[in-house]
Amino acid sequence: MALIAPFRGLTYNFEKIGDLSRIVAPPYDVISEKEQEDYYRVHPNNVIRLILGKKKTGDSDWDNYYTRSADYLKRWESEDILVRAEYPLMYLTSHAYDKGVEGGLKVRWGFIALARIEDEGSGVIIPHEKTFSAHKNDRLKLMRACGAQLSQVFGLYDDSDVDIMGSLKNAAGDPPDVSFSFRDGTESRMWIIRDQDLFKKVADAMKDKAIFIADGHHRYETSRNYRNIMRARHGRSRGDRSYEYIMMYLTDMNDKGLTILPSHRLIKRHKEFECNIFLERTKQWFEIDEVKFPNSGKDDMCRYLKQELAEKGRLTSAIGFHCHNGRSYYILSLKPGMMDLMEKDLHPSLRGLDVEVLSRLIIQRGLEFTREDMDNETIFHYTSDMADAISLVDVGAYEMTFMLNPTRIEQVKEVASNSLIMPRKSTYFYPKVLTGLVFNKIDPRETIHAP
Repeated sequence: MALIAPFRGLTYNFEKIGDLSRIVAPPYDVISEKEQEDYYRVHPNNVIRLILGKKKTGDSDWDNYYTRSADYLKRWESEDILVRAEYPLMYLTSHAYDKGVEGGLKVRWGFIALARIEDEGSGVIIPHEKTFSAHKNDRLKLMRACGAQLSQVFGLYDDSDVDIMGSLKNAAGDPPDVSFSFRDGTESRMWIIRDQDLFKKVADAMKDKAIFIADGHHRYETSRNYRNIMRARHGRSRGDRSYEYIMMYLTDMNDKGLTILPSHRLIKRHKEFECNIFLERTKQWFEIDEVKFPNSGKDDMCRYLKQELAEKGRLTSAIGFHCHNGRSYYILSLKPGMMDLMEKDLHPSLRGLDVEVLSRLIIQRGLEFTREDMDNETIFHYTSDMADAISLVDVGAYEMTFMLNPTRIEQVKEVASNSLIMPRKSTYFYPKVLTGLVFNKIDPRETIHAP
């Protein structure tokens, strides 16, 4: 049973901070070093100082980027740059964007509330991707230093039977409390919902639903680890302490504005790579179509490759390939019966994923990388931008790229419903949920009253 509750959100003081576009940032794990510097320069109160502080020479246990984040948080509260709501609220958001997929402008709706943290395997809040210890350790240190959840976990629920979002929209009114255009071309709006009777209706409607984690697996597991630490220190009580809950951004998985982009794979280096030898070896599993673009612009080329991948992907797993110093591009289409070569104990819902076919047949068998290699971020890189993937290979920053069709929402739901885990970076839900709209302070003495 999913327990949803309003909360006393900590937000920027909208009267003091006029243009919120200079304050917010994407999730920490998609911010490059250059972008980090840009966010630092754009405004002295940008959220980057909380979620991704700079490391300094001489950092110690008592002075490091975690403690500095906590200092910023306390100082901004004392200066009324950040203000906390007097009573529990929910926050409705809209995110308008045009990614050039399926034509034209889209709007994704979501609402921000607390959800009670569940134990692993509960079947209530369900992950779908693998996580890594280093990221969880980093976020745990930050959460312990700040005593707050600074970014939402992105969750999906099935609202085909109850119109939760419609009820929230009706309560929102106009104009929004927050409205701004972000640097990536997206338009964000947020309404603060104060209707206490509506909160009970939303909570009741969510009780019978599962929540699928779309993005923020590390943040969710970190919050569960933090909860366990706080339980040991302060007790479990009746499960209503503030540390028993996590701040989530929740979207209906049937929302027309929900977009999943692919996560194309880039490989930095391979000790003995020869393109012709690789293609010859791969022919035993795939039909290989060569595509040449001697004079075409990159935009036209990417558009054509996406169309071809999508067309071939309707019938079988189709994967694009391009390597450094190669003028050709290849589409590898899995031959009939080749899926049986994958591990017999691999669940059918995983066996049908392009990312699993790529991982097991091409990267592990064809290129002979180990699973440990695939977890090495100095070798493997991911991007949702096909043109970016190709450019990085052409300039020699990476040796090769494998381009994918996006994972479908039905596949995410099927994998998660079977309590299974996809390979790392199987999905890229676009646009990312911006960090800085609202934070959640965790006071161990505070209780959460679920409606």
